[in-house]
Amino acid sequence: MEIFGVPLQAMMSQLLLGLVNGSFYAMLSLGLAVIFGLLNVINFSHGAMYMMGAFLAWMGLSYFDISYWAMLVIAPLIVGLFGIVIEKTMLRWLYKLDHLYGLLLTFGITLIVEGVFRSFYGVSGQPYAVPELLSGATDLGFMILPNYRAWVVIASLSVCLVTWFVIEKTKLGAYLRAGTENPKLVEAFGINVPLMVTLTFGFGVALAGFAGVLAAPIIQVSPLMGSNLIIVVFAVVVIGGMGSIMGSILTGLALGVIEGLTRVFYPEGSATVVFVVMVIVLLLRPAGLFGKEK
Repeated sequence: MEIFGVPLQAMMSQLLLGLVNGSFYAMLSLGLAVIFGLLNVINFSHGAMYMMGAFLAWMGLSYFDISYWAMLVIAPLIVGLFGIVIEKTMLRWLYKLDHLYGLLLTFGITLIVEGVFRSFYGVSGQPYAVPELLSGATDLGFMILPNYRAWVVIASLSVCLVTWFVIEKTKLGAYLRAGTENPKLVEAFGINVPLMVTLTFGFGVALAGFAGVLAAPIIQVSPLMGSNLIIVVFAVVVIGGMGSIMGSILTGLALGVIEGLTRVFYPEGSATVVFVVMVIVLLLRPAGLFGKEK
């Protein structure tokens, strides 16, 4: 069976690949949106945190024989703690300054983190095996679905939706939003706003670490894996609307699928289609698809 001259199995394979990529875009852009929306910081080190999560998973298995499932919890915690140290020692002093200062600081952190990993491991990728429980594939009739890729989509969407629900629909999320808009009023209710801000930044970068662990069995773990992805993720955030959490999730998934379809019908344009969409959206709606016009 063919659709527009393309075999159904080939199209579905590319759609699956696009959905997997879209899941990573969604989770990484979600972390960026949380940090920018609640803290007003453009975190350019997000890609480095993603890479760090993948490397921690690889190091845990290679050096200490720690399983994938354990590292799925441990690695984000370590990355989150690293983010907390960055926030308390450096970023905290830049909140009242222009966005450019936070961007330059986090860009410098990216260069340092990538440089450290490159000095130890070079630029060649390190393989990470798919966990035994998720190995193999399922025959759906019209295509073969790798079990691990299905798990990535399910896990990413679950984390994204739970994060959105907590921030948008719970009392904790209301405190977070109020604390960034009027911290003195929230402190009057006995809430430690600086601690809340620190934990929010730590959680945002922990999401990147979680995405890195999920990515480790799919792509080779490399010090450059974050820098290759972060530009696309920033484009996703801009298209969805800076600070819009649901916008980041939906836009990430949609752009992953669009990218997959572009590989089918016009492979040469798959590397640039996200940026073409970004230009069109910015021309028509500068605040992004889900952003609020000022």
